[in-house]
Amino acid sequence: MPRSLMIATLAPLCLGAIAALPASAEGPAPAPEQETAMNATEFTSIDGKTLDLTSLGAKAILVVNTASKCGYTPQYEGLQELYESKKKDGLVIVGVPSNDFGGQEPGTESEVKTFCQINYGVTFPLTKKYAVTGAEEHPFYLNAVDKLGEGAQPKWNFHKVLISGGGTPLKAYPSATKPSDPDLLADIDAALGG
Repeated sequence: MPRSLMIATLAPLCLGAIAALPASAEGPAPAPEQETAMNATEFTSIDGKTLDLTSLGAKAILVVNTASKCGYTPQYEGLQELYESKKKDGLVIVGVPSNDFGGQEPGTESEVKTFCQINYGVTFPLTKKYAVTGAEEHPFYLNAVDKLGEGAQPKWNFHKVLISGGGTPLKAYPSATKPSDPDLLADIDAALGG
């Protein structure tokens, strides 16, 4: 087939194909709106409400990643006692249920809340379930590690991070640190200004 005839035959086909292309092929597609990134102090409560740590009116906050089927689960009792004894001084404890370690928090938020209330009488705030390590890690933990170093990265359930009422990370404690630990209590008192 002569070249001029080939061009004449293919040109309408090419123009038709170009016209049939979606509009996005004509230029870069607009970037999809990105979901607003969570702030390091913003959580969703276990009841689905916004829970901003800096809006709790606390002088100090102890953030603890929790699980219902862990060897450390009885710490809930000590955490509740600590909360009751220090809340009038400005301490708030916040439990962050997580299934990151050993699959030890497999239940729904409703099941977690019921478990904590029935077994340990928990009245301190609980968040919905969050990842506290890995790719989906809540920004609270990224910020704590940035400010305090690797010791602020949870390695297991019931790891604790003490922060100021304004959200500044102060100190982190491994899972084995009991709520009645003298060093933890001294740090809490110092954060409370006592």
